[in-house]
Amino acid sequence: MRSAQQILADSAVIAVVGASRDPSKAAHRVPAEMRRYGWRIIPVNPTADELFGEPVYRSLADIPHPVDLVDVFRPADEAVDVARQAVAIGAPAVWLQLGIVSPQARQLAEEAGLDYVENRCLIVERAAANLTRLG
Repeated sequence: MRSAQQILADSAVIAVVGASRDPSKAAHRVPAEMRRYGWRIIPVNPTADELFGEPVYRSLADIPHPVDLVDVFRPADEAVDVARQAVAIGAPAVWLQLGIVSPQARQLAEEAGLDYVENRCLIVERAAANLTRLG
């Protein structure tokens, strides 16, 4: 299993489940910052049309191209379903943001061979490793 920082280093396209239109929420700030550092952010939200310069998809299954990482900004009780969807689309990794923990999602993802991170923040890990996808 890859480390959190290695997953980020290896990932160019991040699907963000629960991406928010509200700039005051972490579900907006975190993907916006990752985009500023060069990651392509694919927002997944059933109520928005465009975020971060990308079309918003209603579900992971609606994304018409591969993603390298599924980042989750949803309650822990929804994480298992998101992990199932990540397995179904062939995503190599699932990441539950800070404060989100799901032993069931971990088990499902790891049994399917996906890398799995929980209770950690993308931007904290990016900064700690000084990662960027720019230039």
